[in-house]
Amino acid sequence: MAAAKEPQATGEQHFVHVGNSLLRPEDIPLVTGTGHFVADLAPAGRVDAAFVRSFLAHGVVRGIEVAAARQAPGVLGVWTAADLAQVGEVPKASRGGLPGDMGRRPLSGERVRFVGEPIAMVVAESRYLAEDAAGLVEVDLDALEPVLDVDAATEPGSPELFPGLGNVAVEMDVGAPCTEAVDRSPVVVETVLDNQRVAPMSLEARAILVEPVEGGLRVYCSHQAPHRLRDGLAAALGLAREHVRVTVPFVGGAFGAKSQVYGEYLAVAAAALELQRPVRWIEDRSEAFTAGTHGRGQRARLRLGCREDGRFLALEVDLLADIGAYPHTGAFLPRLTAMMMSGPYAIPAVHVRVRSVVTNKTPTASYRGAGRPEAAFALERLVDLAAERLGIDPIELRRQNLVAEDAFPYRSPTGVRYDSGRYASALDTALGAVDLAALRAEQEQRRADKAERLLGIGVATWLERSGGDAGSTEFAEVTLADSGELIARIGTATQGQGHQISFAQIVAEATGRDPCSITVRLGDTAEVREGTGAFASRSIQVGGTAAYLAASELMDKAQAAAAELLGAPVEEVRREGERFIGPDDAALTLGEVGQKRGPLVCEHTFASPQAFPFGCYVAVVEVERETGEVTLRRLVAVDDVGVMINPLLVEGQVVGSIAQGIGQALYEEARFDEAGNPVSATLLDYHLPTVREMPPLDLRAHVTPNPNVPLGTKGAGESGTIGAPPAIANAIFDALRDHDTSGLTMPFTSERVWACLQRGR
Repeated sequence: MAAAKEPQATGEQHFVHVGNSLLRPEDIPLVTGTGHFVADLAPAGRVDAAFVRSFLAHGVVRGIEVAAARQAPGVLGVWTAADLAQVGEVPKASRGGLPGDMGRRPLSGERVRFVGEPIAMVVAESRYLAEDAAGLVEVDLDALEPVLDVDAATEPGSPELFPGLGNVAVEMDVGAPCTEAVDRSPVVVETVLDNQRVAPMSLEARAILVEPVEGGLRVYCSHQAPHRLRDGLAAALGLAREHVRVTVPFVGGAFGAKSQVYGEYLAVAAAALELQRPVRWIEDRSEAFTAGTHGRGQRARLRLGCREDGRFLALEVDLLADIGAYPHTGAFLPRLTAMMMSGPYAIPAVHVRVRSVVTNKTPTASYRGAGRPEAAFALERLVDLAAERLGIDPIELRRQNLVAEDAFPYRSPTGVRYDSGRYASALDTALGAVDLAALRAEQEQRRADKAERLLGIGVATWLERSGGDAGSTEFAEVTLADSGELIARIGTATQGQGHQISFAQIVAEATGRDPCSITVRLGDTAEVREGTGAFASRSIQVGGTAAYLAASELMDKAQAAAAELLGAPVEEVRREGERFIGPDDAALTLGEVGQKRGPLVCEHTFASPQAFPFGCYVAVVEVERETGEVTLRRLVAVDDVGVMINPLLVEGQVVGSIAQGIGQALYEEARFDEAGNPVSATLLDYHLPTVREMPPLDLRAHVTPNPNVPLGTKGAGESGTIGAPPAIANAIFDALRDHDTSGLTMPFTSERVWACLQRGR
């Protein structure tokens, strides 16, 4: 365990355990290989599932022949849609509002809508035998014209994925219409920007093991929201939710893609019930690319009205989201983009028209940042374009339009209430980390010398919304056992973020107990009565606050018990750490109170207002003239996530999110051919950044407490996916400012940049 540093102080808050960089207790089993993932679990009689998937992007199912597969060695059963008729639909997104006739069955029986959609499932004694038998299933499909471009999908006469419903699944407006305000602005800047589709690449893909037990199911799943999964399985299978227990073992990353209930999960659970044997499905990497969810996939048409001196007046956005074949979480993520479209800027009028459009591609869902990276990229590119148009330095244009520090709490034109922020200070902190004058001089010298490598400098401010939907809750229970042990149960889950030690530090702050002696239990619906889950950077902000409040209430209860044991009025008993001291200096520890009067239990359900982490990134890139290769020479990241419970873990979150942000900016894209076939379905075709591509990182913390929670915390998991792509993009366009950059878009691969260089000025 790392040594504790001096207690952290923020304003009037002074912490003892919060702010210490303690190591994660799960690291030892992870690095020694003794920790169990779903794939490591082997209950007696376990069998494996494999899926038969659509080879067409759009088609009608004419027939499925499974006789040969059923006779194959080791096969226990083959299921089609007809065999799962009694199983409910895949649960819809909790926000509601989706067209009822755009639902999805666990297995497709009438029409397929994307390559990779599951049509049949084979269960056999091993995965190898199941895969062999799946290859014997014959599927007769009649091809239909696929709909692949999001603009074309909205045109009259376009083929409809769901006949009679059109292809716009969700349409909404955020903010008040402002076309007139934009039109009458002295300067209007317009552009169209794409956030390409990307594929969440967890170390471990989706995985589930369902074991039948008396009266119900025991489920192990690599998941972000075990209670949501429990409720979805129970509803679809007609079980009482108390008869479904979901446990999340070690998870190799999730990034939003493991927060849903999937059709494959329902099919596996139904097979386990029918066979009365444990059934496991481990998604392979190819399935993860084609049948798992994608992220991003937005096209934004933007019009920014400005005064000639650079003051922003109005912003109008038409946002089209390619949500793939079935509307689910992905249908509502564009609303998050719309809500954050004004970013950290004081723009008087903002209006966003949102349309979520179905296409014959893999469905989209949450991916790290979930709507906020799309807003930041569009807005920050637009600001640089406005600076170029106005002839104003892009840094100064940002500075004059940032929301002032004395304006908080600030209500944005899109209706969200920013809690706290020091945006100009974060910008200054980032700029203070670079010698901008020297970089500009080097840049001009390279241009004058026609050097082999061009230099570019890009700046991007960022703002995000953490905590989930406004008013979303999290549950925590803290127990002082009669053994003296302190146990915290929180309704979120962990996928590698280090929640166990962070929650222990929070409970320790309230109780005075050594965090290393506190037991934290997560990710098991039998251990934790209720919960919402880990997504939207909400675990510490919402779940941590619930735990802190429950632990504080427990200390009040323990103090009353100690006073009774000490024979003193409660108001005359004082606390020192975890000790209760009476007026005659007689004392009891928290553990002794538990042993004499335990167990004591306190629980709390906390509904957090949304919080708004922010920051500023500066990227320095080199662009090779002959090849178009982009090298990220340096990245400065200033992140303000409020008070940090564990700075070491926050740093890990920032570095990981930056790697994914670099991936979107320079390498990653989930692509399809004209027939709707995925052409980036392996790691040979889908390029991920490695350690070699990571630049030197200059990470700088900037702390502005959240005034709405007792510990001042905000979300800390997604900043790099939001701030890195626009900073890198702006740096690349800065390097190429003497060239025709029309049509240049993410990812900025060497091929695309080279083509731009060939076009000249």
